[in-house]
Amino acid sequence: MIFVIDVGNTNMTMGVFRGEKLAATFRIMTKTPRTSDEYGIMITQLLKSNGIKTSDIEGAIIASVVPDVMHSLTSAIIRYLKTKPLIVGPGVKSGIKVATEDPRGIGADRIVDAVAAYVKYGGPVLVLDFGTATTYDLITEDGRFTAGITAPGIRISSEALWKETAKLPNIEIRKPKTILAQETITSMQAGLMYGQIGQTEYIIRKVKEESGLANLKVVATGGLGRAIADETDSIDIYDSSLTLDGLRIIYDKNRK
Repeated sequence: MIFVIDVGNTNMTMGVFRGEKLAATFRIMTKTPRTSDEYGIMITQLLKSNGIKTSDIEGAIIASVVPDVMHSLTSAIIRYLKTKPLIVGPGVKSGIKVATEDPRGIGADRIVDAVAAYVKYGGPVLVLDFGTATTYDLITEDGRFTAGITAPGIRISSEALWKETAKLPNIEIRKPKTILAQETITSMQAGLMYGQIGQTEYIIRKVKEESGLANLKVVATGGLGRAIADETDSIDIYDSSLTLDGLRIIYDKNRK
């Protein structure tokens, strides 16, 4: 069994694969400082609650955009799972060629999503990840990562509204019944959700226009990705396990 971890700015998403089948998933908060022992005990308990023994784990892989947690997290996996994790980064085989001006500046999470989308759905493909940031990454038919767009995520936009204004509240992020809001909370929800839908459709349209790839497949993932994908025909596929699948694929490429 392979243990995979996607360390995002808000949450760490963890999964366990038995072959190509995702056997378990769980999340913990990234921003809470933890020692290696705290990570180790938490991971051990989460595995146990899913009926998985630590001795069943034969390998691990991590993609992280949060360097500060890596020492404790890596140490925990080595000590408690008895395996040294593969860290997604320069020198790791991915099957994707990053053909941008600054290849090293592309986040590990985006490489992982690109690999998964390309392997699972083929190219050309545009990968959307609705996380702390909303990202749009273009992979060509021959597997080149050629462009990426980064925008504030819905939660960042929501937090900006209530933190930077005197009277606007912290709200639940969901689509209201109508865009014609008549009170504060639904007016904020309408702006956030319909604004994200509009941004998504426009960026997809512009990418297709400027790339000339009219047959471009559009694949979305991320926590709020399903809510957006359900509201627009511009997204072809929503894949909740895309990032975890990408980690498994990269692990397999580097094990051979």
